[in-house]
Amino acid sequence: MGIVILVGVDGSDAGNRAVAYARDRAKALDGKVVLAHVIPWSPYSFTTPEDNEERPKRRAAELAAAEEQVMAPAAAVVGDDVPCIPVVKHGDRVDVLLDLAREHGASQILVGRTGENRLRTAVFGSVPSHLVQLADVPVTVVP
Repeated sequence: MGIVILVGVDGSDAGNRAVAYARDRAKALDGKVVLAHVIPWSPYSFTTPEDNEERPKRRAAELAAAEEQVMAPAAAVVGDDVPCIPVVKHGDRVDVLLDLAREHGASQILVGRTGENRLRTAVFGSVPSHLVQLADVPVTVVP
């Protein structure tokens, strides 16, 4: 088996273009694609006892929705010609993507350039810019 390409997917048009680009590269290089969708979640949020009771149900519902609304369409873009591993996790997007890249031995990370709010990006940075700064492998940002 050739290369492993990790693709951060979010259901956006840019994310879908990143998936198509990954599919084409993996097919040409006899590789596989790992599709990763990360649902933002922090264990440090303030919660009530009622929130803590509902949290597992809410997380399970979020995972199911992500599988149906984001991962199934992304996997359809990859198709059957390229091996594909779908992964949905909760956590910090950058941290989870970097962990998955190491776990799967990815030789490249692909993400779509999303239309985040400019002020938010200026203050907090964007997922692609953080990945470019922190990743141990090349990061490609697809417009």
